[in-house]
Amino acid sequence: MPIGPIQLLRQATPGQRRTLLAAALGWMLDAFDAMLYALVLAHVMRDFGMSKATAGLLYTLTLVASGIGGVLFGFLADRIGRKRALMLSILTYSICSFASGLSTGIVSLAVFRFILGLGMGGEWNTGATLVAETWPDNLRAKAISLVQSSWAIGFALAALVAGVVLRYANWRAVFFVGILPAALTLWIQSRVPESEMWEKRQHTVRDAALPVPLTQQTTDNSFLQIFRPPYRKSTITLLLLNFFGMFGWWGLFTWIPPYLSLPVEQGGRGFGVMGATSLLVILNLFGMFRDTPALAGSRTTLAVAALLFCTHLPPPCSSPSMQWRDLLPCC
Repeated sequence: MPIGPIQLLRQATPGQRRTLLAAALGWMLDAFDAMLYALVLAHVMRDFGMSKATAGLLYTLTLVASGIGGVLFGFLADRIGRKRALMLSILTYSICSFASGLSTGIVSLAVFRFILGLGMGGEWNTGATLVAETWPDNLRAKAISLVQSSWAIGFALAALVAGVVLRYANWRAVFFVGILPAALTLWIQSRVPESEMWEKRQHTVRDAALPVPLTQQTTDNSFLQIFRPPYRKSTITLLLLNFFGMFGWWGLFTWIPPYLSLPVEQGGRGFGVMGATSLLVILNLFGMFRDTPALAGSRTTLAVAALLFCTHLPPPCSSPSMQWRDLLPCC
């Protein structure tokens, strides 16, 4: 029977609730730092003389790095622990967000955004793993759904902060605010427990009288195991689902902020900073529900959400302004 967030938290232990909160805050602040670039993109393009192709390439570098970071931090989490890897990923994207405000040109900005992507992907991996190894099987999917829904809160918060800061300062100050998530690591260090599953595995390895044969390690722990039966079908299905979902989402929301804020004569909608901020906050608060299909206990919810995304895109896809519309993915 489906349960709501309140019932879910009541069934959890204090340690599980802190783990969930740490992963959710990490995910939320990940969105906060990652989306600041899109929110100030029009200003950065103007100051650095960037073309739209170059601006899009920088975001591509960030997303490619997030994939690499997910794998790298996954290996790192196996060695130093889920909690420490989560803290390191948060520090990585926070520091690089701040450093983006110090960029002197396109190259330095690209380097900082690439390293930020490593931390962004690392947080996705380590946060989800920490929750998965801490929560029981019957509540795990619902807990991870709550973690994922916090992304929309982070985007809304980023839009709000960017809207306020840009009224009194420039885009560099917006990036400087991105250092604040680093403070979360202090709370994680003192209050969040390490994964007991990981600790038991470490004790087993240390206490084992004989090393595990290489052939057994290859069979049991190989990354390629998820592409073999009985996991192959589910793995490929989920990979395709996430590929097309991320293609549409990032393609749309990378360009929505500059499109909304630019003047009409420059191909935008002329909403201004606060007008664009208000719309993005509303969109993302409603967007929280797109990440919670597991709470309803039905794959139908996910299918309906995907259909709504494809058939109810915002105004850019019907805009007479071809120069921005062409940058937005339409289903």
